[in-house]
Amino acid sequence: MIPRVIWLWLPSVLLLSQVPGCVPLHGPSSVTGTVGESLSVTCQYEEGFKTNKKYWCRGSLVLLCEDIVMTGGSEEDRNGRVSIRDDPDNLIFTVTLESLTMEDAGTYMCAVDIPLIDHSFGIDKFFKVELFMVPGKPGSSTKIPEPTRSSPADPQPSMTTNDTIPAPSPQPRSLLSSPYFCILVFLELPLFLCMLSAVLWVNRPQRCSGRQGIQPYHENQ
Repeated sequence: MIPRVIWLWLPSVLLLSQVPGCVPLHGPSSVTGTVGESLSVTCQYEEGFKTNKKYWCRGSLVLLCEDIVMTGGSEEDRNGRVSIRDDPDNLIFTVTLESLTMEDAGTYMCAVDIPLIDHSFGIDKFFKVELFMVPGKPGSSTKIPEPTRSSPADPQPSMTTNDTIPAPSPQPRSLLSSPYFCILVFLELPLFLCMLSAVLWVNRPQRCSGRQGIQPYHENQ
Protein backbone atom coordinates (compact mmCIF):
# COMPACT_ATOMS: atom_id res chain seq x y z
CA MET A 1 0.00 0.00 0.00
CA ILE A 2 1.22 3.52 -0.80
CA PRO A 3 2.54 5.15 2.40
CA ARG A 4 0.25 7.67 4.03
CA VAL A 5 1.60 11.13 4.77
CA ILE A 6 0.75 13.00 7.94
CA TRP A 7 0.26 16.68 7.28
CA LEU A 8 0.07 19.47 9.79
CA TRP A 9 -3.57 20.04 8.85
CA LEU A 10 -4.42 16.37 9.03
CA PRO A 11 -6.73 16.70 12.07
CA SER A 12 -8.87 19.21 10.20
CA VAL A 13 -9.13 16.94 7.18
CA LEU A 14 -10.07 13.98 9.33
CA LEU A 15 -12.69 16.08 11.04
CA LEU A 16 -14.24 17.04 7.70
CA SER A 17 -14.28 13.41 6.64
CA GLN A 18 -16.62 12.65 9.53
CA VAL A 19 -19.16 15.30 8.54
CA PRO A 20 -22.26 13.84 6.81
CA GLY A 21 -22.15 14.48 3.08
CA CYS A 22 -18.36 14.73 3.04
CA VAL A 23 -17.72 10.98 3.21
CA PRO A 24 -17.45 9.36 -0.25
CA LEU A 25 -18.02 5.89 1.23
CA HIS A 26 -21.24 4.51 2.61
CA GLY A 27 -22.14 1.34 4.44
CA PRO A 28 -23.42 -0.06 7.71
CA SER A 29 -22.07 1.53 10.86
CA SER A 30 -22.48 -1.73 12.77
CA VAL A 31 -23.07 -5.37 11.96
CA THR A 32 -23.68 -8.46 14.08
CA GLY A 33 -22.14 -11.84 13.35
CA THR A 34 -22.75 -15.30 14.74
CA VAL A 35 -19.94 -17.55 15.90
CA GLY A 36 -19.18 -20.23 13.34
CA GLU A 37 -21.05 -18.53 10.52
CA SER A 38 -20.12 -16.09 7.75
CA LEU A 39 -20.79 -12.37 7.45
CA SER A 40 -20.65 -10.02 4.46
CA VAL A 41 -20.25 -6.25 4.63
CA THR A 42 -21.06 -4.19 1.53
CA CYS A 43 -19.29 -0.86 1.11
CA GLN A 44 -20.46 1.64 -1.51
CA TYR A 45 -18.18 4.26 -3.04
CA GLU A 46 -18.38 7.10 -5.54
CA GLU A 47 -17.78 6.68 -9.25
CA GLY A 48 -14.48 8.52 -9.07
CA PHE A 49 -12.94 5.62 -7.11
CA LYS A 50 -13.62 2.82 -9.58
CA THR A 51 -9.97 2.19 -10.29
CA ASN A 52 -8.73 2.71 -6.76
CA LYS A 53 -7.74 -0.13 -4.52
CA LYS A 54 -10.14 -1.05 -1.75
CA TYR A 55 -9.19 -2.67 1.50
CA TRP A 56 -10.51 -3.88 4.84
CA CYS A 57 -8.59 -3.10 8.00
CA ARG A 58 -9.02 -3.37 11.74
CA GLY A 59 -8.67 -0.39 14.04
CA SER A 60 -10.38 2.81 15.10
CA LEU A 61 -7.84 5.20 13.52
CA VAL A 62 -7.12 5.21 9.80
CA LEU A 63 -3.41 5.81 10.30
CA LEU A 64 -3.14 2.91 12.76
CA CYS A 65 -5.61 0.61 11.06
CA GLU A 66 -4.12 -2.85 10.48
CA ASP A 67 -4.67 -3.97 6.90
CA ILE A 68 -6.32 -7.39 6.56
CA VAL A 69 -7.11 -7.77 2.87
CA MET A 70 -6.87 -5.52 -0.19
CA THR A 71 -7.98 -5.71 -3.81
CA GLY A 72 -7.93 -3.61 -6.95
CA GLY A 73 -10.31 -3.33 -9.88
CA SER A 74 -12.77 -6.20 -10.13
CA GLU A 75 -10.43 -8.89 -8.86
CA GLU A 76 -11.05 -10.84 -5.70
CA ASP A 77 -8.43 -11.39 -3.04
CA ARG A 78 -8.35 -13.46 0.12
CA ASN A 79 -6.39 -13.46 3.33
CA GLY A 80 -7.23 -16.45 5.50
CA ARG A 81 -10.87 -16.30 6.51
CA VAL A 82 -11.43 -12.84 4.96
CA SER A 83 -12.06 -12.14 1.29
CA ILE A 84 -12.81 -8.94 -0.62
CA ARG A 85 -14.35 -8.44 -4.04
CA ASP A 86 -14.77 -5.20 -5.99
CA ASP A 87 -17.75 -4.61 -8.27
CA PRO A 88 -17.05 -1.38 -10.19
CA ASP A 89 -20.24 -1.66 -12.23
CA ASN A 90 -22.35 -1.28 -9.10
CA LEU A 91 -19.81 0.91 -7.27
CA ILE A 92 -19.58 -1.48 -4.33
CA PHE A 93 -17.06 -3.83 -2.81
CA THR A 94 -17.95 -6.66 -0.49
CA VAL A 95 -15.96 -8.03 2.42
CA THR A 96 -16.78 -11.55 3.61
CA LEU A 97 -15.63 -12.97 6.94
CA GLU A 98 -15.91 -16.74 7.34
CA SER A 99 -15.92 -19.01 10.39
CA LEU A 100 -16.45 -16.13 12.77
CA THR A 101 -15.19 -16.28 16.35
CA MET A 102 -15.81 -14.13 19.40
CA GLU A 103 -12.34 -12.62 18.93
CA ASP A 104 -13.46 -11.11 15.62
CA ALA A 105 -15.56 -8.53 17.44
CA GLY A 106 -14.17 -5.01 17.18
CA THR A 107 -13.86 -1.90 15.03
CA TYR A 108 -13.09 -2.25 11.33
CA MET A 109 -12.89 0.08 8.35
CA CYS A 110 -14.01 -0.08 4.75
CA ALA A 111 -11.47 2.06 2.96
CA VAL A 112 -10.34 3.24 -0.46
CA ASP A 113 -6.64 3.74 -1.04
CA ILE A 114 -5.85 7.27 -2.23
CA PRO A 115 -2.43 7.82 -3.87
CA LEU A 116 -0.31 10.73 -2.70
CA ILE A 117 -0.46 12.37 -6.12
CA ASP A 118 -4.24 12.44 -6.00
CA HIS A 119 -6.25 15.57 -5.30
CA SER A 120 -7.06 14.28 -1.79
CA PHE A 121 -3.49 14.68 -0.51
CA GLY A 122 -3.03 10.92 -0.07
CA ILE A 123 -5.60 10.58 2.70
CA ASP A 124 -7.60 7.36 2.30
CA LYS A 125 -11.38 7.46 2.25
CA PHE A 126 -12.97 5.25 4.87
CA PHE A 127 -15.87 4.64 7.21
CA LYS A 128 -15.97 2.64 10.40
CA VAL A 129 -17.88 -0.58 10.91
CA GLU A 130 -18.41 -1.94 14.39
CA LEU A 131 -18.63 -5.72 14.43
CA PHE A 132 -20.54 -7.34 17.27
CA MET A 133 -20.49 -11.08 17.90
CA VAL A 134 -23.09 -13.37 19.43
CA PRO A 135 -22.70 -17.05 20.40
CA GLY A 136 -23.56 -19.69 17.86
CA LYS A 137 -27.11 -20.88 17.51
CA PRO A 138 -27.81 -23.84 19.81
CA GLY A 139 -28.40 -26.27 16.99
CA SER A 140 -27.79 -29.20 19.29
CA SER A 141 -30.42 -27.98 21.76
CA THR A 142 -33.01 -27.91 19.02
CA LYS A 143 -32.39 -31.60 18.49
CA ILE A 144 -32.76 -32.37 22.16
CA PRO A 145 -36.58 -31.94 22.23
CA GLU A 146 -36.91 -34.68 19.61
CA PRO A 147 -35.96 -37.48 22.00
CA THR A 148 -37.89 -35.74 24.77
CA ARG A 149 -41.00 -35.87 22.63
CA SER A 150 -40.66 -39.61 22.32
CA SER A 151 -39.79 -39.91 26.00
CA PRO A 152 -43.42 -39.44 27.19
CA ALA A 153 -44.28 -42.56 25.23
CA ASP A 154 -41.32 -44.41 26.69
CA PRO A 155 -42.59 -44.57 30.31
CA GLN A 156 -45.59 -46.64 29.22
CA PRO A 157 -43.57 -49.49 27.71
CA SER A 158 -41.07 -49.13 30.52
CA MET A 159 -43.86 -49.76 33.03
CA THR A 160 -44.96 -52.82 31.10
CA THR A 161 -41.43 -54.15 31.15
CA ASN A 162 -41.37 -53.65 34.89
CA ASP A 163 -44.64 -55.54 35.15
CA THR A 164 -43.28 -58.42 33.16
CA ILE A 165 -40.24 -58.76 35.37
CA PRO A 166 -42.01 -60.68 38.21
CA ALA A 167 -43.89 -62.84 35.69
CA PRO A 168 -40.97 -65.22 34.95
CA SER A 169 -40.76 -66.10 38.67
CA PRO A 170 -44.11 -67.87 39.35
CA GLN A 171 -43.68 -68.29 43.09
CA PRO A 172 -47.36 -68.86 43.97
CA ARG A 173 -47.88 -71.42 41.21
CA SER A 174 -46.00 -74.37 42.72
CA LEU A 175 -44.71 -74.45 46.27
CA LEU A 176 -42.98 -77.78 45.76
CA SER A 177 -40.68 -76.25 43.17
CA SER A 178 -39.25 -73.90 45.77
CA PRO A 179 -35.79 -75.01 46.96
CA TYR A 180 -36.47 -73.66 50.43
CA PHE A 181 -39.52 -75.88 50.77
CA CYS A 182 -37.57 -78.95 49.72
CA ILE A 183 -34.81 -78.23 52.21
CA LEU A 184 -37.38 -77.73 54.97
CA VAL A 185 -39.03 -81.06 54.20
CA PHE A 186 -35.76 -82.99 54.17
CA LEU A 187 -34.79 -81.48 57.49
CA GLU A 188 -38.08 -81.95 59.30
CA LEU A 189 -38.90 -85.43 58.01
CA PRO A 190 -35.90 -87.19 59.62
CA LEU A 191 -36.51 -85.22 62.79
CA PHE A 192 -40.10 -86.33 62.86
CA LEU A 193 -39.13 -89.96 62.27
CA CYS A 194 -36.55 -89.82 65.04
CA MET A 195 -39.07 -88.41 67.48
CA LEU A 196 -41.62 -91.04 66.52
CA SER A 197 -39.17 -93.91 66.96
CA ALA A 198 -38.05 -92.50 70.30
CA VAL A 199 -41.60 -92.40 71.56
CA LEU A 200 -42.22 -95.97 70.47
CA TRP A 201 -39.00 -97.17 72.05
CA VAL A 202 -39.79 -95.48 75.36
CA ASN A 203 -43.33 -96.86 75.54
CA ARG A 204 -42.31 -100.44 74.73
CA PRO A 205 -40.33 -101.25 77.96
CA GLN A 206 -43.05 -99.65 80.13
CA ARG A 207 -45.55 -102.32 79.01
CA CYS A 208 -43.12 -105.15 79.75
CA SER A 209 -42.37 -103.89 83.24
CA GLY A 210 -46.05 -103.79 83.98
CA ARG A 211 -46.48 -107.48 83.18
CA GLN A 212 -43.51 -108.48 85.36
CA GLY A 213 -45.06 -106.65 88.30
CA ILE A 214 -48.33 -108.66 88.05
CA GLN A 215 -46.71 -112.14 88.09
CA PRO A 216 -45.39 -111.91 91.68
CA TYR A 217 -48.84 -110.84 92.82
CA HIS A 218 -50.41 -114.06 91.51
CA GLU A 219 -47.62 -116.16 92.93
CA ASN A 220 -48.20 -114.72 96.41
CA GLN A 221 -51.77 -115.82 96.30
